[in-house]
Amino acid sequence: MLDATSTADISFMLLIFFLVTSSMDTDKGLARQMPPPDETTEQQDLLVKERNVMALQLDAQGRLTCNGDSLSVDDLSERVARFVENADDDPSLPEKSERDVHLLGRYRVSDRHLITMDVSRETTYDTYFQMQNAVARGYFSLRDKLARKHFGHGYLQCDQEQRDVIAIVYPQRISEMLPQQEGGEP
Repeated sequence: MLDATSTADISFMLLIFFLVTSSMDTDKGLARQMPPPDETTEQQDLLVKERNVMALQLDAQGRLTCNGDSLSVDDLSERVARFVENADDDPSLPEKSERDVHLLGRYRVSDRHLITMDVSRETTYDTYFQMQNAVARGYFSLRDKLARKHFGHGYLQCDQEQRDVIAIVYPQRISEMLPQQEGGEP
């Protein structure tokens, strides 16, 4: 007869060992932070000039349109960067305002643009995620270009103060609309 009383103890110790030494995969989502609700002010309609708005729509079949024109997700990053930067002060692209920016002095900033996203409930999460990533890449390319121009290195090497300055010049101004069902209800 074999004594098996220590088998349970050894199994338990192995289980603890494997739980402690194994890594657990974590899913990452979108890096967006919503502002806290402000109960002291009434909600007001925001009037934005048409030239300052880039309206993105993603339908149930995954087709992307930008201000009514069909667009591929691959071209979206460049379109966002061109829209937000408005390097040539094109009157059909967003207005800029001149501000005193720490570390940069008097600077023309792109603080009046707005990117709106209207996404169908039936679209796939993968297509939605690709659109979000393309918009983020557009902002990143602008921020990286500005960091290299003024600080001599890429955006990822910037310290927090430099990142804050860059965020003033190119703030992420994105608004997502509530998805509508076929009956018109959110």
